[in-house]
Amino acid sequence: MKQLRIDEANQEATRRMIDARPMLSTIATAAEVIPALAAAERRLLHAGPPIEWDRMSGPLRGAVIGAAIFEGWAKSEAEAEKLAAAGEIDFDPCHHHGAVGPMAGVTSPSMAVYVVENETHGNRAFSNLNEGYGKVLRYGAYDAEVLDKLRWMNDEMAPIVKSAIEAAGGIDIRALLAEALHMGDEGHNRNKAGSLLFAKLLAPHIAGSAASAADAGARRKVLEFLGDNALSVLNPVMAACKAMADAGHGIEGSTIVTAMARNGTDFGIRVSGLGADWFAAPAATPDGLYFSGFSAADANPDIGDSTITETAGLGAFAMAAAPAIVSFVSGKPSDALEATLEMYEITFAEHDHFTIPPLDFRGSPTGIDLRRVVELGITPRVNTGIAHREAGIGQVGAGLVRPPIEIFEQALVAYAERYDLG
Repeated sequence: MKQLRIDEANQEATRRMIDARPMLSTIATAAEVIPALAAAERRLLHAGPPIEWDRMSGPLRGAVIGAAIFEGWAKSEAEAEKLAAAGEIDFDPCHHHGAVGPMAGVTSPSMAVYVVENETHGNRAFSNLNEGYGKVLRYGAYDAEVLDKLRWMNDEMAPIVKSAIEAAGGIDIRALLAEALHMGDEGHNRNKAGSLLFAKLLAPHIAGSAASAADAGARRKVLEFLGDNALSVLNPVMAACKAMADAGHGIEGSTIVTAMARNGTDFGIRVSGLGADWFAAPAATPDGLYFSGFSAADANPDIGDSTITETAGLGAFAMAAAPAIVSFVSGKPSDALEATLEMYEITFAEHDHFTIPPLDFRGSPTGIDLRRVVELGITPRVNTGIAHREAGIGQVGAGLVRPPIEIFEQALVAYAERYDLG
């Protein structure tokens, strides 16, 4: 393909991503909205590119164990491991089904999920509910405390939040993100402003419809949970970014990256003009800050679908809007500015709606261009949490990481072969 035709394809892909308007419309049970989870007796969705049980990292294995117990497929860790090792649980990437999940990303049939509708192009995306920091399923923890919280979220919190979302007429996540960027968020690891905006939009509809004293108590607990969880908006944001990125996928001739994801073993990407193919290589271990009592020796390689935020122009790509993020992922405020400026070098467009005050409201760098990554040798920056390498422990820190450049090189070779550029 000629340079002009590639640029035209990339213009279309990035324009579709930017024009997408993701609206959080409701909460549903995963199997109700993701047909693949209803079609199999035992199937789990996970973060990152495809992987089987024998190659799964500790945190992903832990999340699988927890989900199997949560679903009632197993009564113990040993039973869950036996099922998985025997091939009696099907595994499939969240990304194959319009879904995304932070860290291990495991989504099971009966879990509640956010439903995001892209009003511009008509596609939908899904993500499970955020459990907060620390010892949680998405970091591979699965003890009774973790599973009890999941059951409360599923059985009590989800119906209340669902009613609130619907009573509010849905929530415009693109508008929420645009405001949050002006309040010090970057949309991935720092969501303090966005989560407060999320709680503010839901609060009147949660608090104002209690039918009894017991109901009022349940609603108060939900409000407290949302208010105390600075990551509560991350999951609907991820689903919104998935809806935006998917709108730009499948454009013939485009070299724009429409998915970046990690499963704790491999880091994979998908490219708009290369269809469903994944290009993957071993994931790196993040460089960051560790919670008390932990060190780099405890860290698992990078994991999660939350890199969909960087794919859509947020996260490390918008770090200049969130200098305080460095207190969590390491570095100094000038590093946040430098990160965003560097990402302009490998992206095709600037976002119309996600603007950055310290850069005179310049649009965030959007649309990772495969060609520029390989030509310049600059890989995307990623903000991330750090999971313990062993199943059952949970989060041990947060930091920064980059994908291996070989996955972009692989994709570019595949692109050249597909479009006969040899």
